[in-house]
Amino acid sequence: MKKVVLIVPVLLASVYADLSVKQIQEMVMKIHEKREGVKLETLEMTKEPFVKLSNENNVTTFIVPEKIDDAKLSLHAIMNGKAYINDSWMNVNDTIMGYTLKYVGKNGVVLRNDVQIKKLFLHKTENNFIKIEGR
Repeated sequence: MKKVVLIVPVLLASVYADLSVKQIQEMVMKIHEKREGVKLETLEMTKEPFVKLSNENNVTTFIVPEKIDDAKLSLHAIMNGKAYINDSWMNVNDTIMGYTLKYVGKNGVVLRNDVQIKKLFLHKTENNFIKIEGR
């Protein structure tokens, strides 16, 4: 009797399931489509959602982090795991203008300081890559 009680809901669920192979393929195609994200301008205008708590003399105070002036950081090139930022070659964990280089990728880098994370990308141009050919 217990087996029947367990099998009946499974059979009913499969009978009332209204998904065909075509519908599943359409859902998968929708998942793979590129979706529009939040614009960078909108993200830059948002306030810092996190606050730090300071507990001194049994009084809790909220310390809102100040926005650090945007330093002009420019990524010019990436080669062999190094990034050419502001006219100097940087390795991972090197520091520039208060930011530490945390990651060097194929098309960009990630910089971090105590409060912010910055992502710098290479400019998109047609002749972005250097091709070396043998003879």
